[in-house]
Amino acid sequence: MANGLAGAWALGAHFKTELRVAALWWFTGFAQALAFVQASVGVALLSSEDLEPDDFHMLYGFSTLVAVGILYSYRGQIPQHKYTLYAGGGFFIMGLGIREMFL
Repeated sequence: MANGLAGAWALGAHFKTELRVAALWWFTGFAQALAFVQASVGVALLSSEDLEPDDFHMLYGFSTLVAVGILYSYRGQIPQHKYTLYAGGGFFIMGLGIREMFL
């Protein structure tokens, strides 16, 4: 949900310049770091309790980490679209997380 909120904030910042504050990037970084924490905790739980995960659950989890990396790599290449990039990326990561919960 944090990535969805960050995406909504970035989308708003695309249209309203007063929303373009440093706190947006701090919150976006925090939300994306939570994705790494969640994946790390999930891997630790699976290995410690010897559970068999659903294949698609792992696919969506690791796709989230790849999406964060892609967003980070494109941020400097298209500075004129950075707010829409992070808006779409935040919504995409949120969608992966929601889908991951229901597997």
